Amino acid sequence: MHVANTLRQLIHAIKVRMRDAEPSRLLVFGYFYYVLFGTALLALPFCRVNSAGSPLDWLFTATSAVSTTGLATMSTGQDYTLAGQIVILLLIQLGGLGYMTMGSFVLLSVSGRMAPWRETAQRMVLNLPENVDMRQTVRLIITYTLTVEAAGALALYFLFCGAGVQDAGWSALFHSVSAFCTAGFGLYDDSMSAFRDNVPVNAVICALSILGAMGFLIVSDLWKSIVGRTLKITLTTRIIVVSTLAILVASCLLLRVEEPLLKSGGVGEGWLAAFFQVMTASTTVGFNTLPIDQLSNASTLLLMVLMLVGGSPAGTGGGIKTTTVTALWAMMVSVIRHSPEPCFAGRAIPEARRRIAVATTLFYILMLCGGVYLMCIFQKATLLDISFECASALGTVGLSRGLTGSLNEAGKIIIIALMFAGRIGPLALAGTLFVRKMPHPEAPKAEDVVI
Repeated sequence: MHVANTLRQLIHAIKVRMRDAEPSRLLVFGYFYYVLFGTALLALPFCRVNSAGSPLDWLFTATSAVSTTGLATMSTGQDYTLAGQIVILLLIQLGGLGYMTMGSFVLLSVSGRMAPWRETAQRMVLNLPENVDMRQTVRLIITYTLTVEAAGALALYFLFCGAGVQDAGWSALFHSVSAFCTAGFGLYDDSMSAFRDNVPVNAVICALSILGAMGFLIVSDLWKSIVGRTLKITLTTRIIVVSTLAILVASCLLLRVEEPLLKSGGVGEGWLAAFFQVMTASTTVGFNTLPIDQLSNASTLLLMVLMLVGGSPAGTGGGIKTTTVTALWAMMVSVIRHSPEPCFAGRAIPEARRRIAVATTLFYILMLCGGVYLMCIFQKATLLDISFECASALGTVGLSRGLTGSLNEAGKIIIIALMFAGRIGPLALAGTLFVRKMPHPEAPKAEDVVI
C-alpha cells in the first residue's frame, strides 16, 4: 500500500510538473526520456547478438534512432536481434512522429480530449496557427503516417521479393518506416548500395523520404489545392515546394556533372544515383547508394551544404530548414535590390519570422563549429571527415565518410550531443538551457511563414 501511494504521488508530481512546464522544456525532456528508455531496452541481453556493444554504444543507437539520424556504431542487421531491431524501429517511429504526437493520439483515442498544456506544447512543436483544431490534426498526422508507411512497406515487399531479399516482409516494413521518418537506419551494412540500379526500389524510397520530409501539413495543403477545396496554397507551402524542387534539381545536376564515380556507369544509372544521393542528403534520410568516403571533395562539400539546409518544418527531416534558408535568401536579395521588405513570390515575409531565421542559422553554425572544434581535439581524423560527421549528426542525416565506426568515447559523446541538439532544434535547446522563463511563441497567421 505504501509503495502504491508513493507511485501515485510520483505520477501526480510528474503531471503537475509537465502541466506547468514551458513547451520548449517539455520538448527537450520528452526526447531525453525517450532516449533513456530506448537505451534501457537495448541494454537487455536478448536485444543484442552475443551481448554486443557497450552502454555508450546503446545510448548512441537510441539517440540516433529517436533523433532519426541513422549514424550507428553497431550494425543494426548484424549486432541486434529481431527484438533489438523492433526497439530501434519503435524509437524511429516515435522520433519521426515527434514528441507528444503519439501520446496525444492515444489519449484522444481513450478519452477523446487533450489537456490544455499538451495542446499548447503540441501546437508549439508543429508551429500551427491558433485556429487549427489540434485534436483533428493529431489524428490526421497519425493516419497519414501509418497509411504512407503501410503503402511503402507493401510496395517494397514485392520489390524485395523480386530481388531475392531474405525476410522481405520485415525488411520492407523496417526500411519503409525508416525512409518516411528520414531516419536512414537499414538492415544492410552497405545501406542501399545493392539497389543502386534498381529503379523501382529507388523510386519508393525517394517517395517515402520526400513525403516524410515535406510533412503532413504541406501535403494536405497541396491536396486541397489540387481537388479544388482551396483556391491557393499557403506561403509556407509555396516556399517549401519551390525551394525543395530547386535544391533537388540544381544539386542533382552538379553532382552528376562533377562526380568521377558517376562517369563510369551508364547515363541513366548515373542520373539515378545522383538524384538518390542528393535526395537523401536534402531530406536528411541518410541512405546511400554511392560510397561516401570515395566521393570527391566538391561532392562532399555539396552533400554537407544539403545536410545543413535539411528538410521542411512540420516534417520528419532535420537541418536548418528550407523556409529558414529561403527567408535569409529573401533578406539578402532585398538588401541588394534596396527593397523595403523581403518578399517571396510577391508576398512579404514577416519581420518576426526573419528574426527567427537569423537566430536559428547563427546558433546552428555556432553549434556546428563547436562540435567540429571539440572533435578535432578528442578524435583523430581528418578535418574533412570530422566536419562531414558533425554536419551529418547535427542535421540528423546519418551519412558518414566511415568515421562513425572508429569513434572513441569522447567522439561518441560529442556526436550524441549533436544528434540530440539537431532533433530538438537550436533555439528550443538554447531557450531551455539559458532562459528561465520562455514567452509563448507568436502563432503564425494564415499568410505567415513557418520557420
